[in-house]
Amino acid sequence: MRILVTGGAGFIGSHYVRTLASGGYPAFAGADVTVLDRLTYAGNLANLEAVAGRFRFVHGDICDAELLGRTVPGHDLVINFAAESHVDRSIEGAAEFVRTNVLGTQTLLQACLDAGTGKFVQVSTDEVYGSIDTGSWTEEAPVRPRSPYAASKAGGDLIARAYAITHGLPVCVTRCGNNYGPYQYPEKIVPLFTTNLLEGRNVPLYGDGQNVRDWVHVADHCAGIQLVAERGEAGEVYHIAGTAELTNRELTDRLLRACGADWERVEHVEDRKGHDRRYSLDDGKLRAMGYRPAVGFDEGIAETVRWYADNPSWWKPLRAGG
Repeated sequence: MRILVTGGAGFIGSHYVRTLASGGYPAFAGADVTVLDRLTYAGNLANLEAVAGRFRFVHGDICDAELLGRTVPGHDLVINFAAESHVDRSIEGAAEFVRTNVLGTQTLLQACLDAGTGKFVQVSTDEVYGSIDTGSWTEEAPVRPRSPYAASKAGGDLIARAYAITHGLPVCVTRCGNNYGPYQYPEKIVPLFTTNLLEGRNVPLYGDGQNVRDWVHVADHCAGIQLVAERGEAGEVYHIAGTAELTNRELTDRLLRACGADWERVEHVEDRKGHDRRYSLDDGKLRAMGYRPAVGFDEGIAETVRWYADNPSWWKPLRAGG
């Protein structure tokens, strides 16, 4: 079996590749793995050092149709992790998000259609739904994105659905909650707050801190993606939920305690524009297929903080580079 992982040097994609190349997904044991990554600020080949020599690397952009025309053929499965993913950056400038998350997804889908790829998994986010006050979204909920990032991901998802319906391309879409774990670029809240605290800096908490997020460890997220890659039905959307719905204030308190700090290290800052209040996914569809998150939040966040404490050589150069 030949598998192409786009965005495979990023945070989530690299976890999937490390697990896949190490034999962690028995159904795909012995697979021939190709990683395609543009190596933007958030893509880092150091994330894949543990499995160096067990995959083929292609440096490139999913918007490059000519490159995809040479790379995609012969692969049985394509998993698209490639994305611009930080909401704050999308507010500052949306063009790169639309380019990668919409045009890039369409270009990749077309390359897979032309090559007769057996399956395509589009990795997406709960943010496409907007905000929900109570209850949880099912896969039938309408997409109502409220940030440029979320809108660009929704656009990519809808293009993927269109290729499934119009062309019969075997596409599945996964949507997950907020990820955390090792190797996450230190602009997101968990690694940003953790590395700030480890360096004796303060942490910026948006608004009143009452925005609620559903937290899923990257290992559980990738396990859900793997289940969809193995058994997901073409044209279907699958939710991958986590193990803890927390306000950002509750999350901050957990990180402060894990780093031996107190609330004097917290700076309340002006809220993000259009800040979604709450996300929550119903993952009953995937659980019916056997999915169960294996990493409890308390265990996972403690392990994550330890990883950043033990690996300053990975994150300090990234912070120094902006």
